[in-house]
Amino acid sequence: MLLSLLTTLSLLATALVASPGAAQAAYEPKTPPMVTPWTGQVSLTDPLPDYPRPQLTRPDWQSLNGQWHFAGASSLTTPPTGQNLAETVLVPYPIESALSGIKRHENSMWYRRTFTVPAGWSGRNVQLNFGAVTQRSQVWINGTSVGSHTGGFDPFSFDVTSALRAGSNEVIVGVHSPVDAADVAVGKQRLDPSGIFYTASSGIWQTVWLEPVNAARITRLDTVPDLGAGVVDVLSQVTGTAQGVRAEVLSGGQVVGTATGAQGAHLRVPVPNAHLWTPDDPFLYDLRVTLTGTGGGDVVGGYFGMRSIGKAVVGGVLRPVLNGRFVYQLGTLDQGYWPDGVYTAPTDAALKFDLQEQKALGFNMVRKHIKVEPARWYYWADRLGLMVWQDMPSPARVPGTPAAKAAFEDELHRMIDHLKGITSIVLWVPFNEGWGEYDPARIADLVKGWDPSRLVTNNSGSNCCGFDGGNGDTIDDHIYVGPGMPHQPTASRIAVLGEYGGLGMSVPGHEYAPGKGASYVMLPDAASLTRSYVDITGQLRELVATRGLSASVYTEPTDVENEVNGFFTYDRQVRKMDFAQVLAVNNSVKAAGQGTYLPVGSPISLKVTTSGYTDRSLSVPAAPAVTSVVTAASGEADKKNATFVVRPGLANASCVSFESRGTPGQYLRHSGYRVRRDANDGSALFAADATFCARTGLAAGGTSLESSNLPGRYLRHINSEVFISNSSGANAWDNPAGFAADATWNLSTPWWRSSADLPTGQARSFQVVTPGFTDRYLRHQASLGRTDVVTSGSDAVLKADATFVIRPGLAEPSCYSFESRNFPGHYLRHSAFRIRKDARDGGILFDQDATFCAQPGRYGSGDVTLTSLNLPSSSLRHYDSEVWIAASGGTEPRDTTAHYSEDTTWRLAAPWTP
Repeated sequence: MLLSLLTTLSLLATALVASPGAAQAAYEPKTPPMVTPWTGQVSLTDPLPDYPRPQLTRPDWQSLNGQWHFAGASSLTTPPTGQNLAETVLVPYPIESALSGIKRHENSMWYRRTFTVPAGWSGRNVQLNFGAVTQRSQVWINGTSVGSHTGGFDPFSFDVTSALRAGSNEVIVGVHSPVDAADVAVGKQRLDPSGIFYTASSGIWQTVWLEPVNAARITRLDTVPDLGAGVVDVLSQVTGTAQGVRAEVLSGGQVVGTATGAQGAHLRVPVPNAHLWTPDDPFLYDLRVTLTGTGGGDVVGGYFGMRSIGKAVVGGVLRPVLNGRFVYQLGTLDQGYWPDGVYTAPTDAALKFDLQEQKALGFNMVRKHIKVEPARWYYWADRLGLMVWQDMPSPARVPGTPAAKAAFEDELHRMIDHLKGITSIVLWVPFNEGWGEYDPARIADLVKGWDPSRLVTNNSGSNCCGFDGGNGDTIDDHIYVGPGMPHQPTASRIAVLGEYGGLGMSVPGHEYAPGKGASYVMLPDAASLTRSYVDITGQLRELVATRGLSASVYTEPTDVENEVNGFFTYDRQVRKMDFAQVLAVNNSVKAAGQGTYLPVGSPISLKVTTSGYTDRSLSVPAAPAVTSVVTAASGEADKKNATFVVRPGLANASCVSFESRGTPGQYLRHSGYRVRRDANDGSALFAADATFCARTGLAAGGTSLESSNLPGRYLRHINSEVFISNSSGANAWDNPAGFAADATWNLSTPWWRSSADLPTGQARSFQVVTPGFTDRYLRHQASLGRTDVVTSGSDAVLKADATFVIRPGLAEPSCYSFESRNFPGHYLRHSAFRIRKDARDGGILFDQDATFCAQPGRYGSGDVTLTSLNLPSSSLRHYDSEVWIAASGGTEPRDTTAHYSEDTTWRLAAPWTP
């Protein structure tokens, strides 16, 4: 059905573009590897008919999209003027795509078509515009060269007026596209695609159009909002000479601000009572810029959002801030590939679909991964309210010559200039995982100099390739499947997780390469895939609340060619997860960023956020609560007194209660407005007094804790004492001065991470408590951890292998490490999730892998569960006699939920070897 429709339309379209009196090879439809919902909606006479440049609009224009003559070329020195070519290509789909009608790669190629300039354009200049062509192009009009361009990702234009003639005109475009055979920016395109690298996209791949312009005309609009001043800075680039420039800001069709100046002037246009742009409220103003006076007359339209991007210490942690407030950036790794159009979405509705669906899943950010999209993609991101991290398409390898490096930097600069007016872009990423990377510190500084209004990532994937000094604004880790334990923020860098996830599932009948689809972890069905996504993404909440994580990027929104790790199949036909569950966990992660999520069951500390007192934490060394200075050098008792285990609210399970770590069984509660630590007496009043509801911080960032039975009163410190207070009561502690800051707390990494105590320096054995297996003990054999039956009659080696000396944690002294009894200096550690006994190598990673935090046993009472320090959702578990670090509901058999509680609980038994 689809092929017959395409064939019929192609015959109709051929007559529209053929040279008079000449035969032309008909457009030959090709079958795409997969059909999207929009494949059959592609017009063969006017594909992608929307005006392609929403940020610099003019009312008169003519699309040249459609069918062009096409031929491969051995060289591009002599254009085939006046000649019909052997094939027909559908522009603007790259030639490797089925929609193009070519569906193969050519290193060099010719495009040719004819056009007629509308009579109404008489007396004006005519500009020929290209959205993007990969990678080097030369253009002729009626046999006259009008210009050339190098670079596959930025738009370019030529004034072709002098080359035009009355009636029919001919345009020829010669293109050279070496893809990864040369030192050029290509992103994930490859001549021989496989794995995480995809089909090349050569030739014209964005809209081509004509428009009439004045001799003096605006060629670019740069807009930078200045919220503090209540203005938008507008700088218009102009070709030719005009007397003046007028910029007008409009809202709902009404002018709300105007500024005028000379050509080239920096205009500051008032935006009174600005309506700010946020993902939840993506409000956009319209912009109209006019050249005035002598040489004037050109008028262009555009738009912008009033918003600011920066960094600030929020709740004691360096965070990215949008309009001065921390908004957790929850994103996806959006590759922008299509099975029918490869680099080019089949229709504008398809282009919008991907972003609309990601927003509907609760994401508020998208990382545009080493590709630059057509301008309308960014328009939809602005309109829908999705923050964008924009990657630079990487070279396939480090550019080998100074000239190649200069070309890369020039193309990077042009990309930034081209996209500078996009509201949704909040961060630039010049390099990814070291691909083609060189001089990352210098390049980061260059980008920051070109656009100081946004953040810059030096290299996305610092844990794989390192990061450089103080250059750039982020520490960006990639952890698969993750989320693991990313770096913590520094004084100058925010902590982000630039990639994690990659959970895969193949859907028969919707595979690009049937039977060959791969991912980091493969799941058998939608229920397992959903459960695994919810599990790993849910782990972000604690990293946000206690590790200072500010953003994360999940791989990925759709399957892409051989990768099958999307929410959708590559053809966008099948939803692979339960989207309601995805939305729920995504919203909970964003809530953690707003301070309204507390990790129930985990220890935390509450740090003061009031300026000048941020070295203080809430502490209960005695019954009344106080704020005390606590540092890494503080003693065990001080750290425990400043640590609380989050429990479900005693009076309301949707809120929380705080059990004292220093005095287990006692809780924070208020009595006579003073906050105390007391034993639970079981009364309803105590339960109500000891229950607090997390609210978004009254001051920027952090969390405020409202009393469940005295609404409007919040946990507040004043003069080192802690009260339940409001800002306008009659008591001394209700003083409104500094109330918001004093009633806002930073939920931080606990000063004491273990919520159960083990006897350090003593030898113990770890007994299995799973019914039917209680004669088994944790032991090492051939360096691997396992469980075996140990009895008084067992041989001495087995008994020694099953005995460990408990030490303070190698990476964190409030947790524990377990030294082999018969191999001093060797410790239990996890590696690739398996538990091993290895010699300490002095490395940071070994010490983290060998450190476990103790919690009360999940099964029964009086026993212990041992949680990994650097994989906090995973615990020491025995499974089929082997011992692993496992996460309940995770992606591997060891992560099965069956018997998880009992298998991760151990009895601290007398040592088999003294």
